[in-house]
Amino acid sequence: MSDAGRDLPDTVIDAALNRPDRVIRRALARNRHIAPERLAPLATDPSGIVRGWLAGGIPAHLRPRRDRPLPDDILVTVLTAQDGGEDGTLTASEIVGELISSQQIPLSFHRSMAEHEDPRLRERATWEWQSLTAAQREALLDDPDPAVRKAAQGHSWVLDPQRVEARLASYGSRGKPFVLGNCALSPALVERCFAEGTVRPLTRNPHIPADAVTRLARHPEADIRELAAARPDLGPDLVAELGEDPDENVAMRARLHPFPRTWAEYWAIDRVIRHGPDCTCPITEPTGEPSPDWFAACATSEEPVLRRVAAHFPGLPAELAATLAQDDDEEVRILLACHHPLAPPQLLLDVFVTRPAHRPHLLTLPAFPRTGRAHLNSHPDADVRALAAADPTLPEPPVKDPDESVRRAAAANPSLTPETLEALLADSRTAEGAAANPSLSLPPPRMHALLDHCLNGPATPPTGGHRETTTS
Repeated sequence: MSDAGRDLPDTVIDAALNRPDRVIRRALARNRHIAPERLAPLATDPSGIVRGWLAGGIPAHLRPRRDRPLPDDILVTVLTAQDGGEDGTLTASEIVGELISSQQIPLSFHRSMAEHEDPRLRERATWEWQSLTAAQREALLDDPDPAVRKAAQGHSWVLDPQRVEARLASYGSRGKPFVLGNCALSPALVERCFAEGTVRPLTRNPHIPADAVTRLARHPEADIRELAAARPDLGPDLVAELGEDPDENVAMRARLHPFPRTWAEYWAIDRVIRHGPDCTCPITEPTGEPSPDWFAACATSEEPVLRRVAAHFPGLPAELAATLAQDDDEEVRILLACHHPLAPPQLLLDVFVTRPAHRPHLLTLPAFPRTGRAHLNSHPDADVRALAAADPTLPEPPVKDPDESVRRAAAANPSLTPETLEALLADSRTAEGAAANPSLSLPPPRMHALLDHCLNGPATPPTGGHRETTTS
């Protein structure tokens, strides 16, 4: 079984979970087609290797764009395990390390850990200090468990300007932008940034003083003013001033975001502006902010950027999604196709044809059309022709297409007759596709002969006791 795996019936999953061979259970742990909740027994597997593969998740090169967080019960089991399994191949800490880097812990779980009854999870919650509410941070600093209090104190430095300034030097040139863009900064440190010309990270930092916000809004560089123009802590007078800025990008950012503003709305807009139509960043779970009503208002805006923001939101009502599917702005349609579960099948197909970067993701969507592709048979892009060649309603799959991937897809088309499949199996150019054809049904002797042919490569195709048919 490959790391990618394949869809399996429940009976096969149950059997695999109980197989004594850890290689089978390990492969199951990374099968991207199996619902994560079905893998709960692997969190307490006797083998640390199996637990580690479950915690590590699907390999990055096979990982779907849409995040697949593990259920809370699995996360709790892994994060509170006393050991790494009976075989001693990995420690519990090593397995937790795999989990932390796997993108399988949703932000909602980090927040819920802050109030969990198990102190080990409350301690873990301190690692996401800035994502916690002020009340949660205060409670953790005063937690009855000394280990939790110590962890909270250790992570609370990010919101303490004096401690931030003291630690900045230890981060080096690569780490400084993160600190300057996310942590609470002292007036002295902010002043140093202006003196050294390193203010760009400050434009997205919610913790800088009000006078620094004003200086950023009136910075001589247009791109700095643009980044500052949508900040929620910008006063109405400055917003009006930036709305008349001679640089169109600055003026656009100022008018996009009317008052009242929130940081969640700022980030939703900024994400769309910073990423182009071919962005393939992971699609994360909605966090509850901004509100659905705000996204709905964006969907009816005259500003294309705000309609793109709305298209990102998978909870957008069906009628608004249908409207955006016909939007004049191509990027709106692309984002809707990639993010919304109700994007029309025809839109998914259109984006597949026009935007190759999104093809792997689109093919994983349940609504992606499996038929109605015949009109793409003559498309100049071989990947598009291969998609068309797999259409089971196609009367004559193009098994003689000059491109190998198209021939392989055509040979796997279930509409082919047994006689045609026999001929394709005998042709090295199409044998692989034909062997994968779900309609292939041959007696055991013939199947064994084909396997022998593939393994040993005889000079002439085997007959297996059956007459070979050919096509003209």
